[in-house]
Formats: sequence, structure tokens, C-alpha cells
Amino acid sequence: MVFQNNWRLLVGFTVLSMFIAADITQGKGLFLDVDGKIKAMRKPAVKSIQSSDGDIIDCVGIYDQPAFDHPALKNHTIQMRPSFDLKQDAINDKNKSSTLKTPGQTWQKSGSCPKGTIPIRRVRKRDLLRFSNLERFGRKSPPIATNSSNKGQLYPDRTVVVNNNVTVSLGPRPDHSSAVLVATVVHYTGSKGFITLYNPEVSRWDEYSSGQFWLQSGSPQYVESVESGWIVNKKLYGDTRTRFFTYWTSDGYQKTGCFDLICSGFVQTSSEVSLGAAFDPISTPGGPIYGFTLQIAMDTPTGNWWLTIQNITIGYWPASLFTEILGQGATILQWGGDVYSANVRKTPHTTTAMGSGQYLGINPKDNCYIENIRVLQDPTRDWDYPNPHYVATYVDKNQCYGANFYMPGYMTEPRLFFGGPGQNSLCP
Repeated sequence: MVFQNNWRLLVGFTVLSMFIAADITQGKGLFLDVDGKIKAMRKPAVKSIQSSDGDIIDCVGIYDQPAFDHPALKNHTIQMRPSFDLKQDAINDKNKSSTLKTPGQTWQKSGSCPKGTIPIRRVRKRDLLRFSNLERFGRKSPPIATNSSNKGQLYPDRTVVVNNNVTVSLGPRPDHSSAVLVATVVHYTGSKGFITLYNPEVSRWDEYSSGQFWLQSGSPQYVESVESGWIVNKKLYGDTRTRFFTYWTSDGYQKTGCFDLICSGFVQTSSEVSLGAAFDPISTPGGPIYGFTLQIAMDTPTGNWWLTIQNITIGYWPASLFTEILGQGATILQWGGDVYSANVRKTPHTTTAMGSGQYLGINPKDNCYIENIRVLQDPTRDWDYPNPHYVATYVDKNQCYGANFYMPGYMTEPRLFFGGPGQNSLCP
């Protein structure tokens, strides 16, 4: 009996040791993978800046940036500026309230990058360790297609009707809740507007909330998209600060693209603004309102998509990254808010907020909004008001988040209010 007990203990100890050894091996493998990815991502810095918010900004030579690791950009020649005139394209600010203020970025208080370099927010090991799958680091979750027999519509819960009879699919995004203005029907080569800046509550570490612009083309399942705005994303950035971000995909968020400069693709030319860095200060309900003018426009001679914030050209998404969006422009523009959570459109709903986190309409001054909305249509280079017949709002569940668009007539100033608290008495 004693022998049997000892034998059982020995077998149990051996099995336990095997599990522990396997865990240790996997752990070592993960750390090796993380170290390898960090080494591949980090570029030689001319100068490094320690920001007061904990970020480290590396000033990297413009020709050493991550963009040129992309196979399509091996022999790419940097376009240092777009061919269009930014001053000519500048939004007329005469109707904008004098109480609006433009924020800076926190790291800028601690230094600046020299000309010929670009500021890259350093990715550290702790950032990667928040992701169980390193291949998905810095990427949005891919969509999960769902079929439906509802009048033949593949994605009936993500469609919007414009111009009375044109039904547009925004594609499958099961873990996203959106409150947006959508423009379609024609091809667009530019989108811009002034967006106010807030810090919505994000309840879980794996959720995020953004206020942003989208320019998209292609089928919903394999949409090509360039995006920018502000975001609160704990999992990616490790905190709840409101940050400037970019994103792109050429295959419907599946295997291509990423946030900021985490992967190769986006070519940055500015030494002044860092993608992924925090804004400071930001708006608070009842307090000063901060925001910025954001513009994404195609440079027609090259097909490159240029990003501009406050008339500072940040850089561009090269035409060679895309197919559908390359030749004819974007077929869908969106402005507004997006919440990512496994608990949207279900009960209990996430408490992650959108925009300012306030109900729409109670006090418009406390709501997040986008104004001075303009669109650009090829072949002209004249910014214009969106055609009111070609736009419509889309909201997944208006008890949780809302979108109100005001544009009484074609030549009147358009404004979109968006946001909400998430879970509440009407959104259990």
C-alpha cells in the first residue's frame, strides 16, 4: 500500500513537472518572440525624448522609418509634400466659436525632434505582453461575417439608406457599436472637419472608444480603409489617455494594416506630431472645448492619401498599399464615434462611453461634435459641403449611443453630434 501511494505520488509529481516545464518553455518562447518583435520594430534613433506621461519618443531618420519594411515600398521615393495647396484648402473658421482651443501633445513639452527625423512613440515589451497573439498586436479585430435571410441583405444590421433608395452596407463589425454620419453615392477624394476632443470612460482593458474619420472603398468583407482621429485604447497604449491615431487596412481588417507606425505602410514626413501620442489638454463637459481640424485627401497625381492635422502635413498612405481605393477614390466616408467591446448590442451592455459620454441634446455644449464638415470630389480641388441627399446617420442602438446631424439646407454649415454613456436605464 505504501509502495502504491509512493508510486502515485511519483507519477503525479512527474506529470505536474511536465506541465510546469511546458509552461516555462512556452513562457520563454513568448518572451523570445516579444524580444524578436521589439528588435524588428525599433529603429535607430537620432534622439530620444522622455515624456512626462511615461511615453518615450524616438526621433528616427525619415528614411529609416518602419514604412519601408513593406514589400510594396522597397523602392519607394518619399513624397515630401502633397501637390495641393493646404492654405487654399484651409477650412473657413469664421463661424467657429472663439472658445474653441487647439491642444498639443504631451511629449512636446519635453522636447522636439530635429528636421529630417520623425517622432515615433516607442513600443515596449510590456505593450506586447498585453496581447496573447503577437500577430494581432496593433491591429483591429477582423470581422465575423453573418448570413441573414432578411430581404436578401447579408448584413441587415449594418446598413444605411441614403438618397431615399440607396442601401449601403457598412460591413460586419459584431463587436463594434457606431454612431456616425455616412456619405456615399459618389466617389470622394477627400474628407475633413473640426472634431472636439474628449476622454470617454473605457470600462475594460480590452475595449476602446474613438472619435474619428473613415474613408473606405471596396466590398464590405474586404473593405479598404484609411482612418484617423482620437482614441482611448487601454490594451494598445497601456493607459486611458486620449491619443492621436491612424489606421489602415486593405483587406477588411484581416491581415493587413495597423494603428499608427506599429507596422509598415504609412509614410510620415512631419517631425512635429507623433502618431499614438497623447493630447493635452482635452475638453471636459462644462469646461473649455478643445479640438482640431483633421483632413485626409488624395494627391491626385500620385494616388497617395495625405493626412493633415491643423494644417500640419503628417504624412501619407501610399497608393501602392491599395487597389480599389487607388484609382477612383473612396465610395464611403464616415465621421463619428466607435466603441469596441464584446458587450455591445447585448445585455448587459458595456459601460464604455462614446464621445463626451453625455446624452445627446441635454446640453449640446457638453456633447462631442464634428463641424465644418467638407468633402472633396474628383477632378476638382474645391472643398464643398456634403450633399444632404447623399448623407445619413447610422446608429447601432440609439439607447446606448446617438448621432444627430444638423444641416437644414445645402449651403448651411453641417454639424454632427455623437456619443453617449453606454449602459444606462434605457440600455441595460
